[in-house]
Amino acid sequence: MNQYPLWAYLLILAVSVAGSVYALPNVFGEDPALQITSSRGTELDQALEEKVKNTLAQAHIEPKALQRAEGHLLVRFADTDQQASAKDAVAEALGPGYVVALNLAPSTPGWLRSLGAQPMFLGLDLRGGVHFLLEVDMDAVRKQTEERFVSDLRARLREQKLRYRTIGLNKAGGILVRFKESEIRSKAERLIKDENPELEAKEEDDGEEYALVLTLSEQYLREVRRFALQQNITTLRNRVNELGVAEPVIQQQGENRVVVQLPGVQDTARAKEILGAAATLEFRMVDEEHDVQRAVGGKAPLGAKLYHERNGNPVLLKQEVMLTGESVIDAASGIEQQSGSPAVFVTLDSKGARRFADLTRDQVGRPMAVVFIETKVETRQQGGEAVKVKRRVEEVINTATIREQLGKRFQIEGLSSTREARDLALLLRAGALAAPIDIAEERTVGPSLGRENIDQGYKSALVGFAAVLIFMGVYYKFFGLIADFALVMNAVFVIALLSLLQATLTLPGIAGIVLSVGMSVDANVLIFERIREELRSGNTPQASIHAGYEKAFGTIADSNITTLIAALVLFGLGTGPIKGFAITLSLGIVTSMFTAITGTRAIVNLIYGKRRVTKLPV
Repeated sequence: MNQYPLWAYLLILAVSVAGSVYALPNVFGEDPALQITSSRGTELDQALEEKVKNTLAQAHIEPKALQRAEGHLLVRFADTDQQASAKDAVAEALGPGYVVALNLAPSTPGWLRSLGAQPMFLGLDLRGGVHFLLEVDMDAVRKQTEERFVSDLRARLREQKLRYRTIGLNKAGGILVRFKESEIRSKAERLIKDENPELEAKEEDDGEEYALVLTLSEQYLREVRRFALQQNITTLRNRVNELGVAEPVIQQQGENRVVVQLPGVQDTARAKEILGAAATLEFRMVDEEHDVQRAVGGKAPLGAKLYHERNGNPVLLKQEVMLTGESVIDAASGIEQQSGSPAVFVTLDSKGARRFADLTRDQVGRPMAVVFIETKVETRQQGGEAVKVKRRVEEVINTATIREQLGKRFQIEGLSSTREARDLALLLRAGALAAPIDIAEERTVGPSLGRENIDQGYKSALVGFAAVLIFMGVYYKFFGLIADFALVMNAVFVIALLSLLQATLTLPGIAGIVLSVGMSVDANVLIFERIREELRSGNTPQASIHAGYEKAFGTIADSNITTLIAALVLFGLGTGPIKGFAITLSLGIVTSMFTAITGTRAIVNLIYGKRRVTKLPV
């Protein structure tokens, strides 16, 4: 009646051991560390490690350990003072080619790491994290919008056969179009006003030319800036999701700033590199009609622009952009089968695919270049002050002859490493930023409630937990001790699952764990009270145990299922802290059903199932 088969005991034991192992990394804590990553995606070698060691030795700083992993070098320290001092020294020694970021590295032993066991993340309110204040370059938004209008107007005026002398951006702002005749200018002005009401036109004459200055209306410019900010926020969310950060905070601040908080983030250098990257692609045809050497000498022909490949070779490309990264809906990194070199496999949206197919149909047999564009922000010392300078890097990463009409799917080669291929695929997949962003502020955030409050909360949770354990042991005697063991294992299982999922634990999440622990105790109370009732009715101990678990199961299942439904609704409709509460509550309900019913019954069956019992200590 009260026996499990052997395989059931072994299964419960295996689950308990596995849960304990995967919860164990949270015991070992973290080390203050520096994470060094190459900004160009190159591999970190032994020479760099020796340079870091020598730099720290000259600064009289003794690191705990140096670990070289794929893509980064991790330097561990004994305390945060050493960490802060080391960051300044190492960053100055390595220069702008490397990203040196503060980090908290888990102190998990190697044998646990080999099993894939990692500690769970803690949120900003418990452990802190990284706080970025990003500033959107609104001047770049206006300039990009005006450049887009220049391309459209150039094509439209040609279609209507309205001959103009030059068209381009005006130095004082806006778009400047020059005509030879006043009549043609008037026709062009009427056409522009009819088709582009968001442009305001102003005539200017200098005696020989008839100019038309076009400026964006204030209402349209505000709308463009608002859209750019919202698109950047969406892109940043996609990039954070790619990084795997749980419960991030990404919100607008003012008209041109975005706050990004990454709670419990492990790879701060990677986060900084990906969030701050304003990279995209442009596909342009190679200009074979003009001499590239004349362009190098400063005489670039009309309708062409000089670029350079990564090895420094000059390339003359046509100004017309065939396709940009905005049309990319998916990108995956991989290895090109024939050459064995890193590549990115790109998928376009329907509009971009049609345009690309139309443009490449007539260009078969001609070379096309892929231009990688990245906006970088560098800090330079000017007059004794640190000044941030923006630098736009444009380089040709690939030039290849179009063998056939290109469509929805194609691949990009010419990348220097697999890491660069992964980063480029990530940026394309997450979406291009509508405008460059600058990291205006970056800081490592400590617990928002203060260390003293955190310690008090931790102690109060322990006291409450201990009080429950003592009450159950005293009131239900030996059966209460069994429930206590199940209660402890329930907490262990929840922590193990959070660690396996690499979820972020916040204060609301702790509240969810506490609630699930309370429900676990409630389940055991229902079972034990039912056993007492059966004993008082004159049933035998074995029959009372069986009836207690069987008859209480329906009530326990109903209450847990309804609570689980509520938790799932909170997860589906809530955001941020609400999701954290829902996740831990859901996990706690599932584990409590296992520990409070299956776990405790397995122990009771093992102890009392094969014995002739006359009295139960309940």
